[in-house]
Amino acid sequence: MSLEELSAEQAADLRDAKETREVVEHRELWRGRIIGLEEDLVRLSPSGDPVLRQYTEHPGAVAVVAMRGGDGREEVLLERQYRHPVGALLWEIPAGLLDIDGEAPHLAAARELEEEADLLAGRWDVLVDFFTSPGGTDESLRIFLARELSPAPAPFAREDEEADLVLAWVGLDDAVSFVLEGRIHNPSAVAGILAAHAARARKWEGLRPVEAHWLR
Repeated sequence: MSLEELSAEQAADLRDAKETREVVEHRELWRGRIIGLEEDLVRLSPSGDPVLRQYTEHPGAVAVVAMRGGDGREEVLLERQYRHPVGALLWEIPAGLLDIDGEAPHLAAARELEEEADLLAGRWDVLVDFFTSPGGTDESLRIFLARELSPAPAPFAREDEEADLVLAWVGLDDAVSFVLEGRIHNPSAVAGILAAHAARARKWEGLRPVEAHWLR
């Protein structure tokens, strides 16, 4: 089968789009506290035989690039957490699950910023959206840019992985270097830092409002 290549005019308007395929059979293999393991027999093309696909079902998540400092002096907030599946202490950005029914994503992000960093933000924008691993999970993550920061009224009582959080304010340019040098591995931190750096180069123009459409 030959490959199709878009014309320059078509490529100029490319974008991801939701589109489903026929699911011949579906099974839930396992259900945990947060995620589930699903199995689908799916027909990828009308004339093809169905193929088996297994993936985790996930509620989705939000993350926050919290930024302070004026033009050219921007700093981003990083936090160190232990992540058991990879057996590592990772430098991350504030983040959390969309696990409260009816909670708007930007309000979930504001809640996570306050709970994890004792910070409030006066300005919120959408920075970047991505599927964390679209070949193996339906998890979608939206990263917000939070600015005009102020202290929360009271510190939050933290537990589990968050009980031993270590915070650091890092210059945006330094954070980009840390990513490119392989010193930061958390995907939301990598994507958020690089997106913030790109947004600054565009003088913050084109950032989407918090209610912007989210392909999830």
